[in-house]
Amino acid sequence: MSARQRLPGCRSLHINEDNGRFVLLALLILIYLLCGAAVFSAIERPSEVRARVRWNRTLHNFSDAFNISVHELSTFLREYETAAAAGIRADALRPRWDFTGAFYFVATVVSTIGFGMTTPVTVAGKVFLIFYGLLGCAATILFFNLFLERIITVLAVVMKAFRLHRLRTSGLLPPGICQDFAASTLPGWKPSVYHVMLILGLSAIIISCCASAMYTPIEGWAYLDSLYFCFVTFSTIGFGDLVSSQNKAYSYQGLYRLANFLLILTGVCCIYSLFNVISIVIKQVLNWMLSKMSCLCCQRCNKASAFLGRRNAIRPGSRLRQGHFGYTYDSEGPCDNDREGRRLSGEMISMRDLAGSNKISLAIMQKQLSESANGYPRTVCGSSRLNGFSGGVGALGIMNNRLAETSDSR
Repeated sequence: MSARQRLPGCRSLHINEDNGRFVLLALLILIYLLCGAAVFSAIERPSEVRARVRWNRTLHNFSDAFNISVHELSTFLREYETAAAAGIRADALRPRWDFTGAFYFVATVVSTIGFGMTTPVTVAGKVFLIFYGLLGCAATILFFNLFLERIITVLAVVMKAFRLHRLRTSGLLPPGICQDFAASTLPGWKPSVYHVMLILGLSAIIISCCASAMYTPIEGWAYLDSLYFCFVTFSTIGFGDLVSSQNKAYSYQGLYRLANFLLILTGVCCIYSLFNVISIVIKQVLNWMLSKMSCLCCQRCNKASAFLGRRNAIRPGSRLRQGHFGYTYDSEGPCDNDREGRRLSGEMISMRDLAGSNKISLAIMQKQLSESANGYPRTVCGSSRLNGFSGGVGALGIMNNRLAETSDSR
């Protein structure tokens, strides 16, 4: 199905597949955001109200005890917040703009984590950050895409070898033709997107659990808080409520900071790859929803598809010549356009029509066999389309080229 082809149930709206999929995804994201806002508001709002009441009570009690006006005390607290944003803390944390602190900051910038614990306050620093982040973020996204391509390639090689081994041990392949089969058939084989998603999901869980086991004793966090920090960091959300490697000194400080850097880098790459695989699954769900919506939108779509199928089929008498006055001509004279060259049930089939039909069918079969042998175009569940969004750029292009998408939407 062409990317520009309109949806069967939306012919009157002039909506093609890609636009329909884009609108549907935007609506689902909006609904997802509204539901998330409602849930978090119901969960977190009561705690915020209680904390505000406690804070106002503490503020007024302190003001009355030391005879300080609430306005002066609030001004002092705002100055403290400004100093804390600049990296000055009363609890003697390490300097934020020494070399190691600056390296941690630029790592959070180019990886788009952006904890917010350290931010430039000078005009020169803010201007430099704009140009530095522009180039650094672009290079890091390219690195993530290259990492994704290589990890998918490694998984494909391993899973292909496992598949060949299973075929050999199951006795489905005679021993004498195993090598020929592997050389001719398995190079075009692609791993299932669900298998890759499972492997990446397990890898992300293992990395998060190992990192949490390290953060819990060293940073003094609860294990659940450490898992929360791992997801927020690896997914590059970066709230900044929990930030690792912020104390002034640690036991085995150099080793810990190196392990912290490597775990964050590996976790971000793994979660980035997992997100892209999940996006393929979401795309398949969108395809299925569009197919269901198109049938509900127009009850005549099945009849229209069957009618178009009859029109597009190769039939005797379909090789016609078009006239100038709305009539079509064949070898036996003019006929009305509504007949579309179809003969009546009592008419005989000429040898020329039969030979022409067989010739066209043979040409189509040869083209399909050639494309299958050469691996182009890449078919997804019998369709030459990339099963969803058009284009092969970036992470989606890598996933479409490397994985075999299984979708029942078409």
